[in-house]
Amino acid sequence: MSRRLVMRQSVAKANKGNKKKRLVIVESPAKARTLAGILGPEYDIRASIGHVRDLPKSRLGVDVDSGFAPRYVVPKEKRAVVQEIRKAADQADAIYLATDPDREGEAISWHLVEAAELGDRPHQRVVFHEITPEAVGEAFRHPRPIDYRLVDAQQARRVLDRLVGYQVSPLLWKKIRRGLSAGRVQSVALRMVVEREREIQGFVPREYWTIDVDLQKVGADDGTFTARLVGPAGKKKQEIPDREEAERLVALLRSASYRVADLKQRPQSRRPGPPFTTSTLQQEASRRLGFSAKRTMAVAQQLYEGLALPGQGVVGLITYMRTDSTHVAESAKREARAYIAQRFGADFVPPAPRTYRTKGKRAQEAHEAIRPTSVLRAPASLRGILSRDQLRLYTLIWQRFVACQMADAVLDLTTVEVEAQPADSSHPLLLRASESVLRFPGYRQLYHEMRDDEEEEEPEGRGLPRLAPGDALRPLDLRPEQHFTEPPPRYTEASLVKALEENGIGRPSTYAPILSTIQERGYVHRDGRTLLPQELGFVVNDLLVRHFPDVFSVGFTAEMEEELDEVARGERPWEPVVRQFYDPLEAALEVAAAAPRVEELTEETCDKCGRPMVARWGRYGRFLACTGFPECRSTRPLDKEEAGPQPTDETCHLCGTPMMLRDGPYGRFLACSRYPECKGTRPLLRKVGVACPRCRGDLVERRTRRRRIFYGCANYPQCDFTSWSRPLPQPCSHCGGLLVVAGRARRDDRTGARCTGCDWRGAVSEPELAAATA
Repeated sequence: MSRRLVMRQSVAKANKGNKKKRLVIVESPAKARTLAGILGPEYDIRASIGHVRDLPKSRLGVDVDSGFAPRYVVPKEKRAVVQEIRKAADQADAIYLATDPDREGEAISWHLVEAAELGDRPHQRVVFHEITPEAVGEAFRHPRPIDYRLVDAQQARRVLDRLVGYQVSPLLWKKIRRGLSAGRVQSVALRMVVEREREIQGFVPREYWTIDVDLQKVGADDGTFTARLVGPAGKKKQEIPDREEAERLVALLRSASYRVADLKQRPQSRRPGPPFTTSTLQQEASRRLGFSAKRTMAVAQQLYEGLALPGQGVVGLITYMRTDSTHVAESAKREARAYIAQRFGADFVPPAPRTYRTKGKRAQEAHEAIRPTSVLRAPASLRGILSRDQLRLYTLIWQRFVACQMADAVLDLTTVEVEAQPADSSHPLLLRASESVLRFPGYRQLYHEMRDDEEEEEPEGRGLPRLAPGDALRPLDLRPEQHFTEPPPRYTEASLVKALEENGIGRPSTYAPILSTIQERGYVHRDGRTLLPQELGFVVNDLLVRHFPDVFSVGFTAEMEEELDEVARGERPWEPVVRQFYDPLEAALEVAAAAPRVEELTEETCDKCGRPMVARWGRYGRFLACTGFPECRSTRPLDKEEAGPQPTDETCHLCGTPMMLRDGPYGRFLACSRYPECKGTRPLLRKVGVACPRCRGDLVERRTRRRRIFYGCANYPQCDFTSWSRPLPQPCSHCGGLLVVAGRARRDDRTGARCTGCDWRGAVSEPELAAATA
């Protein structure tokens, strides 16, 4: 007998003789469909389609003088939904509020009670972290009242965000341009991106050198290995600061005799990482799948709310996806351990189930980690049923969870210390070589974590030959190499989410909206995986930091998050928390209101009245405006060279006449010179100097609607080849295929590369690229 049937029979028995249905209210229709398959026809399941009450859009909606009392309204588009819920409640003998198991879900339940006037009717809250018969049944057997501590915490967050959005954003409109926005957490994230960029811009590279020596055991014909100079034997590691010192050391090494001074071997265990939280899922999906945080959460929501599986109905595939907990139910551990033993063998099962402690000190409510609702539902069984994005993300979640309950990986680490005794020096030099060899794969049989800067799995070793202390060695080659220290890397979505979490800023439900907002506003542009602050982002950040240095600081925002957590735990009321934030904000707003508009005086003069002109921000970027405004309203593009249409060598594909270069809201484009008689247009294509691997046409730089750069064939739509990574002119040395950039730029005149044909990964030198381009 199926678990769903048992659940339905127990419900029917409980409701025997009762003609009225029990009303269950959730947020989404998808969640409602999945629950309907579990609860059966005795329950009337309705979806609120998100929030049914909110602060009004047309005004502040917060009474600052009355303890920050919010003035909620039911939006027009939700009035019919509320009315239907109210009618359904009239026909029900019990009401269950089954919204999501977090603060926002708790607040939605409270708003439903208030908006639909359910307060005088029996209503209870049910909470489950996965939509399965067992979890849902357990929740309905143990309903509880609404937790008003969580409601207060969410209400305080909403009021704080409204105060910033509706009072600071208008300041940006007046001082820079309309359409901009500030946010209590969003602006701190922008500040982190801008300050990292300025740190990169101000970085001064420092030179250093390394010296590698290829060595071979005396009397052996093979078994070479490479050791790196550490410094004088018996002393701390010595840095080689410049070419002069490198050449001095190379001279000593050329005259030296070499021997194995020491050899150490030891095993090392590598423990699997914990199951996913919201932030780690977003980070890993970004690294492995190239998903944005927004895309990750949208797909995860689909997996959580349920998808139709053949012969099973609608099934929730993962647990709740907004969580900062790594806790795992004991039943899920048992199922995983049994699966691991059956598939991989008893050696891959650790002696006891693994328990992970949540790192974040501010982890909310008793959530579970993100995991599959059943390990037995392997990704291979869902191929052809789930969409490509759904299957890829589910596979990632499934593999990470199963791996977290597998045995450690065991590596054999070998370190060889080589003594080099120069002919003219009494003090020997120390060189070191090391390798790691995988002895037992453990969890790595299934899953291998990636670091922020990692494009592929780390190598397992350098192939040390069989050596023993005292073995004489002969040098084969000495390679001094110049390096420069590198600035900190720019943020990616993955590393920014990690930084936000580590600093205690934002919560699982807010990471994706934060990243989306700073990009949609034009403050930050995502180039590949890198987040680049735009000029507008610098201007907005500088204004906010100048006038609100504490309000939009990392430390102050983290303190506010901790105080909101205290509200959620019932340790303090919410109004004083808001007051503590609002008082300095109000004082800073008064000072900022008197500040001049953000503009830059230029050497240009108005062609109408002769007054100086200033550079200002408008809807489509910067422009020149007369200082005589409003008497003189003269404006023109900031760059005179780009003012007005410009002739080109291109011809119109519709009528064959020459095309002109014009400016539009999304940048420059080509338009027919016969406009408006002929309306032929096409994007301005920037060739990258590389042929398309499919049709040998030109590859060109293009942009998505959200301004993200990608590369495609100029012969589109006849050829639909595209690549997110920049193509390289040098062909693959293995298969002749197209190479694209992979990984961060390096300072050793080499560029990380990946072949789109055979998936070879490596690096190519700048001279090689230059030769290929020529």
